[in-house]
Amino acid sequence: MKILVLTHEYPPIGGGGGMVAKDLAVGLAGKGHKVMILTTKIPNIPPDSSSDRVKVKRVETFRKRAFKASFVDMALYDLAVLWHGARIIKKWKPDLIHAHFAVPAGAVARILSRWFGIPYLLTAHLGDVPGAVPSKTDQWFRWILPFTHVIWRDAAVVVAVSEFTRNLAHKLYPVPIQVIHNGIGIDKINTPTIDAGANRPVQLIFAARFAEQKNPSHLVQALAPLKELDWQCNMLGDGPLYDEVRKMVRNLGLEDKFNFAGWVTPEQVVAAFAENDILVLPSSSEGLSVVGVQALAMGLVMVLSDAGGNPELVSGGNGKLFHVGDIAALTQALQGYILDRQALITARQESLEYSKRFSIDLIIDQYDQIISSIQR
Repeated sequence: MKILVLTHEYPPIGGGGGMVAKDLAVGLAGKGHKVMILTTKIPNIPPDSSSDRVKVKRVETFRKRAFKASFVDMALYDLAVLWHGARIIKKWKPDLIHAHFAVPAGAVARILSRWFGIPYLLTAHLGDVPGAVPSKTDQWFRWILPFTHVIWRDAAVVVAVSEFTRNLAHKLYPVPIQVIHNGIGIDKINTPTIDAGANRPVQLIFAARFAEQKNPSHLVQALAPLKELDWQCNMLGDGPLYDEVRKMVRNLGLEDKFNFAGWVTPEQVVAAFAENDILVLPSSSEGLSVVGVQALAMGLVMVLSDAGGNPELVSGGNGKLFHVGDIAALTQALQGYILDRQALITARQESLEYSKRFSIDLIIDQYDQIISSIQR
């Protein structure tokens, strides 16, 4: 089957949603499907490429930053894909359109679907669901919400990446929604050896955008009372709060405890996990974090807020959940693992075992079954 994938974020642009789009595209190509991606261009990235049996075409939207898309960027993506997508469909004749994110890709997928009579599969990642990330998208949905219902209604199949995403979407969109978690190629990861002699001091890692939704400052505040304990914190990512967080670290006298890497590639994130013990995500909203799934496969302890899909990454024995904004509870959770080496090792081993349910091969099989069931 020929599949035209629409996503405004695709590596090296964007975060977890783009990585999911890539992993699915490559996996479905491995199943024998022919896959073409229509995504966004930014400076210094080739407009077209072919690798992993997938063709990638990047359209001009005048977007400048890899880690953030404005409403204008997404609107321009839709306009560009209308033009390029129509030309590709006329020539290539795909059997299915796969849209990642209801907004913006779902909107243009629906238009192209109606123009050419091609069904579309919609994957919702959370940020495209009204109310999921209030600080980021609520102002957009004030204007576009009335127009989004048909995007969900007219999709041949709708998939959500977590139970939380599905439940939130159902409050507004009364359509059948299947849950397929984000996955990771576990067999392709060089999992580090977990033993009691590794990583002294205990290594904590935050890997996310430095944005309000991710609450990076909460991690700094939680670690400040633990200054005298044996730990290091590695913060990966970039974003609007980056300078503010670094200033907070300086003001609290924690500069020797924190390392800031800036924006890194997904491959660099996974490589960094091999040198760390605990993933910390204090987010106020999450779908099903790709970073979280990757960290599971690397045997990291999960210390996560109870936001969104985060509870789906914690088995009970592989980490701890804390209520969003409860910095004292975050401090307590981290202190327990820093002081109790055996508890840390046991939780890491539990993460390795729990990660098997997120194998990308299982996820690809589920998508392949859905695609095979969709009739043009």
